[in-house]
Amino acid sequence: MRYTNLGYLIRENEILLAMKKRGFGAGKLNGFGGKVEKGERIEYALIREAEEEVGIVADESDLEKVAEIHFAFESKSDWKQTVHVFFLKKWRGEPQASEEMKPVWVPLDKIPYSKMWIDDIHWMPLVLEGKKVKADFLFSNDGSEIKRQSVKTIPSFS
Repeated sequence: MRYTNLGYLIRENEILLAMKKRGFGAGKLNGFGGKVEKGERIEYALIREAEEEVGIVADESDLEKVAEIHFAFESKSDWKQTVHVFFLKKWRGEPQASEEMKPVWVPLDKIPYSKMWIDDIHWMPLVLEGKKVKADFLFSNDGSEIKRQSVKTIPSFS
């Protein structure tokens, strides 16, 4: 099982989404983030990815964990992962495009879920309402279909 992270910048009534330009999830809007390296803390890895992918600098103390999501694919066990999702409402610098991502600010009431991973519509509205979420998704091998899902709100992450 891999551990990955996913971050979203939030300001006023907007969220920063980024078009993935290459690799896993290319062509989809998502947050920034990626793999946690061996021996690296999840939070530190997200701060590193934020700088690499969208050019902003943030402090770990400003991360707000909003979700923990377990993803599996029918017969691709090497794609199995746990994603730790964070919101950032404070950072330094302006988001910029990189080789990996092209960021765009989107109004919170106009999130284009049809251009995102198919699971996002099941958990993202909950975290945008201020809830904390734990979820499990089993996808078809190409990620085009959710075979099984469980989305639960929890009081907090300890």
